Amino acid sequence: MPASAEVTDTLGTAETVLTRRMGAPVRLADPEDLGGSGRSVVMRVRVAETPFELPRTLVIKHYGTVPGKGHSDPFAHEAASCQLATALPPELRVGPELIAQDTEKRLLVLEDLGRGANLADVLFADDPRAAERSLLAWARALGRLHTSMAGREADFDALMRRLGLESWTDPVADDIQRSLRELPELLANTLDLSLPEQVRARLDSAAGLLGSTKYRSFSPSDICPDNSLVTGNGVRFLDFEWACVRDIALDAAYLQFPFPSSWCSYAMPAGLVDNMLATWRSEIVEVWSDLDDDAVLMPRLLDAQLLWVWVSTWWFLPRDGQLDGPIDAHMPSPRRSTALADRWQRLGKDAEANDMPEVASYAERMVQALVERFGSGALELRPYPAFR
Repeated sequence: MPASAEVTDTLGTAETVLTRRMGAPVRLADPEDLGGSGRSVVMRVRVAETPFELPRTLVIKHYGTVPGKGHSDPFAHEAASCQLATALPPELRVGPELIAQDTEKRLLVLEDLGRGANLADVLFADDPRAAERSLLAWARALGRLHTSMAGREADFDALMRRLGLESWTDPVADDIQRSLRELPELLANTLDLSLPEQVRARLDSAAGLLGSTKYRSFSPSDICPDNSLVTGNGVRFLDFEWACVRDIALDAAYLQFPFPSSWCSYAMPAGLVDNMLATWRSEIVEVWSDLDDDAVLMPRLLDAQLLWVWVSTWWFLPRDGQLDGPIDAHMPSPRRSTALADRWQRLGKDAEANDMPEVASYAERMVQALVERFGSGALELRPYPAFR
């Protein structure tokens, strides 16, 4: 990692924060770039000098300026989330321990969870058994996250207020609400597809998941494969910049069709999808015993699936003049139309199985419209490389 001014500043700030926290000088060395984003610098550092017991390596996250009014602050979301998770017993944590923080400097010092592969690495490798084990571990970790964090919304609120935010939002919920307003016109203009009133009513009903329900728990929000680290102690989640409290069905829908908000969205074996859902469910029934009943759980999951398919169509459908390229041009992503056609096909089958003929019929029309607009290749979503 080059010793840029940004790196030097982050290293010096982290040393100051740790020195103040420990009460004696701490020196850090050998910064290693871990990617970060446009919002933050993220790096692994070696603890070169300290009179106290500290891990050999740490992870530093240093955030930029405070976003403008009306925008979520990723530092606040991450700091509050790590504080909340660190208060749990070590065996229940599914994210990194918070070692130190400085709100004014917008810096976090976190436990280094190691150099293991993330879930995306495993899915894009060539070992189907390792991929299956990792996906089941991911489902179990998600269930444990939901159960261990259930009933903590007031604590999360208090931590966010302490960090200067009077209120917070789930950014996905904001996007879903916007897509409910804007996607019908986009579909009419792009695919010549109208929205039946019955389907609109079903969408409005499904949006009840975005409000206050009795099935709410903490969510990292972005639980994509590259934010899920596969360790010897199970999967650990990284990146809480958009973390929130929301209905657990919105996370569980990720178990039914792969990672709807991610570039990393390929097909999985059907039996594995069922096993992942069963694994998650075996964890969460400890808190929500009624979700062991299909009559209670499955309609909620279908509502969540409908919302994810809808908002991801709003995100990824090529507009007029746009090419039908990969979801992320810098990653090994499927074509947008291919990912969307697969999602609508899955939704149609699940809606038919759950006696929702109006949604099933609309999903079939959507797939036909995508094929007419983008060609029959839209029906050819391949499995993850590990399962090919």
